[in-house]
Amino acid sequence: MTDLITTDLVRLGAAWGADKQDVIRALAAVVDDAGRASDKDQLVEDAFAREATSATGLPGGIAIPHCRTTGVEEPTLAFARLEPPVDFGAKDGPADLAFLIAAPAGGDADHLTILTKLARALVKPAFTDALRAAESAEEVVDLVSHELGEPAPAPASGAPSGAASPSGGETAAAQAGAAPATAPADAPPAGGTATATPSLVAVTACPTGIAHTYMAAEALEAAAERAGVRLQVETQGSAGSTPLSHDAIAVAGAVIFAVDVGVRDRARFAGKPMVSSGVKRPIDDADAMIAEALRYAADPSSAPRVEGEASAAGADHGAEESWGGRVRRVLMTGVSYMIPFVAAGGLLIALGFLLGGYEIANHAAAVLADGTLFSPPDITAYSEPALGHVPLDSGVLAYLGAALFMLGKIAFAFFVPALAGYIAYAIADRPGIAPGFVMGGLVTDVSAFGVPQSGFLGAIVGGVLAGMVAHWITGWKVPAWARGLMPVLVIPLLTTMLVGLLMIVVLGRPIAWLMEQLADGLSSLSGGSAVLLGIILGLMMAFDMGGPLNKVAYSFAAAGVGGAALSNDAPELKIMAAVMLAGMVPPIALALATVLRPQLFSVPERENGKAGWLLGASFITEGAIPFAAADPLRIIPAIMAGSAVTGGLSMAMDVSVRAPHGGIFVLFAVDGVLGYLIALAAGVAVGAALVVVLKSFGRSDADVATV
Repeated sequence: MTDLITTDLVRLGAAWGADKQDVIRALAAVVDDAGRASDKDQLVEDAFAREATSATGLPGGIAIPHCRTTGVEEPTLAFARLEPPVDFGAKDGPADLAFLIAAPAGGDADHLTILTKLARALVKPAFTDALRAAESAEEVVDLVSHELGEPAPAPASGAPSGAASPSGGETAAAQAGAAPATAPADAPPAGGTATATPSLVAVTACPTGIAHTYMAAEALEAAAERAGVRLQVETQGSAGSTPLSHDAIAVAGAVIFAVDVGVRDRARFAGKPMVSSGVKRPIDDADAMIAEALRYAADPSSAPRVEGEASAAGADHGAEESWGGRVRRVLMTGVSYMIPFVAAGGLLIALGFLLGGYEIANHAAAVLADGTLFSPPDITAYSEPALGHVPLDSGVLAYLGAALFMLGKIAFAFFVPALAGYIAYAIADRPGIAPGFVMGGLVTDVSAFGVPQSGFLGAIVGGVLAGMVAHWITGWKVPAWARGLMPVLVIPLLTTMLVGLLMIVVLGRPIAWLMEQLADGLSSLSGGSAVLLGIILGLMMAFDMGGPLNKVAYSFAAAGVGGAALSNDAPELKIMAAVMLAGMVPPIALALATVLRPQLFSVPERENGKAGWLLGASFITEGAIPFAAADPLRIIPAIMAGSAVTGGLSMAMDVSVRAPHGGIFVLFAVDGVLGYLIALAAGVAVGAALVVVLKSFGRSDADVATV
C-alpha cells in the first residue's frame, strides 16, 4: 500500500456543493488528476453503485464513499475537507471530512482492508480533530500514513479503537489483531494478579461477512473505549480474521457474541459469561452491551454462559438467547452456507441446457466418455431422447453442455449436505460439521443404497439432531488424556452413529413420506390452489427482503429445482419461477416509483432507485431495503402487494424456470418467457403505483427531496 495517499490526492476547503454525488465526482476527478485513475467515469459509476446500496456517512461528520472498480489499477485514497459539509446519510448530520477509497476490481481484500482500518482510525477523536486542524496537504498525508502505515493481510480483531502509539498511529500489534503493546489486555501483570482494568472479548459476524460485521466491531470498540474497558474483537468476515489468542480469552471477564450466524470455534469460549445478540444491536446500542457484559463479568453466578462447562446450567443457557432467535440463527447459518451451492449448481445446469439442450441430462456421462473437446462426439449417435436442441448441431457445444451439466449436478448435490452440516455447526461448532454432512448425504441417498430420501426437510431434522447430540457429547467430563480425541474422533464418531441410526431406523421413512406427500400435493396443484401458493410465496419474498421468511420461500423453491430440472412440466419449476419473479419486483417497483414521482423521495432514495433497476433484474431483493428501512409502514405493504400479484400470475400462466438464480439474465432457462415478462411487469406496476399512492398521503417534509 505504498503511496496509498499523496499530497496530489488531498483537497482542503473543498466547496463542491451540497450533493454527495457532486462530491464523489469531484473526488474521482482528484484521483484522475493525480494520474491514478485508468477510467474516471467507471470509478464514478462504481462509487455511485456502492453508495446506492447503503449510505457511507459515519457518526462524527465523516464520509467514506468506496468501491471496487476497474477504474483504478492500484489502491487509492483521496481526501477532502468539505466547506460546506455534505449529507452522506449519517444520522447525526452532514460530513465535513470525506475519503474516497478506490480498490482495484481484482485486488484481493484491499478494499475491505483499507475500509475497516480507516473506519477504526476515524472513531478516534484525536485523529479526526487533527485532520480538521491540518493546515497543509503534507500534514494530512502524514496523519493518514501513521494510521494506515503498516499494511495488514486482512481486517483483524484489534485493541480498543483509541489505543495509539506515541507517534499517533495504531501500534502494529493493534493492527494485527492483538492488544496494544503499551497495555496488553491478554495477559495479567507481573505477579499473576488480575489487572485492575476490566477485560472483554467479542466476536462479530453477519451472513455476508462484509458491512455489519465490521460496523458492529467498530461500535463495540468505541463503546469500550468510552467505558474504559479493554476489548478485543474477532471479526469473522469475508476479508478474513485474526482469531483471539488463548490468553486474551482466558483473562476476559465476559464475551460478547454479536452474530447472525454460528460462531466459528465457539468451544474456545466455553464457560465464559456471555452477552448474545444479532449483529445489528451493537451498531445501535453498543454502550448497553458493554455495560451488560461488565455486569456479568462482575457477577458470573447470575450470568448466562457459553455452553461447554458443567457450571453452565440449562436455565442459564436458555436465558442467553430466545428460542425464536436461536432457531433463526441456526437455520440462517445453514441457509447462508447452502446458497452458494444452489446458485452455482443451478446456474451451471441451466448453462448446460443452453449449450446441449434439455436432453443432455440423459446423455451427459456418455457424451463426456465418448469424446473430448478437440474430438467431440457425434450427436446423432444418441437417441431416446435424441440430442435435438444442440445449437448448430455442434458436437463441441454438446460436449461443453455435458461438462457444465455434470459440474452443476455435482455442486447441486452438495447443497442438502451443506444445509445439514452447517445447521449442526451453528449448534455444536466444528465437532458438528462432519455428522451434519453425513446426515445430509443420508437423506439424499448419495450412496445410492436405497435409503429413503427425505430431502431438505430431512436435512433440517438431521442437522439439528446432529448438532444437539454433538453439543451434548462436548459437555461430557473426560480424562485429560482423552480431551484431544474428543473433537476429532469421539464426538464425530458417536454423533454420526447415534443420529445416523436414529434417522435410518426411526425417522427416515416418516420424513420421506411427508416429502412424498408434499411432492404429490405440488403435482396436484392447479387453478386457484396454484395461484394461492404463488401469492403466498410472493408475500414471503417481499416481506423481509432477504430475511428469514424470504430465505424460507427461496429454499423451498430451490430445493426442488435439481431433480425437477429434467422434467418439462414439474410444479417445482413453476414454484421457482414464482419465487424468482416475486423477489425481483420490490427493487424494480421502487426504482420505477422514483422515476414516476421523484419529488416523493429524498435524493439518496433517488440514487438507490437507479441501482434498483439492476439489483431487481439480477434477483437481489435486498435492493429494496434502504427504502423499507426509511419508510416501512408504506413501502412494505406496497411491495408485498406487487410481489403477490407477480407470484399469482406466474403460477396462473404456468411459467417455469430451471435456474435457481439470475433473474432476467437466465431467460434461456425459462419456459413461458412471455408469461414471465407479463407477470414481472404487472407486479412492478402494482407495486410502484401503491408506493406512489401511499407516499402521497401523510407525507412529511422529510419525505420531500431537496437539491
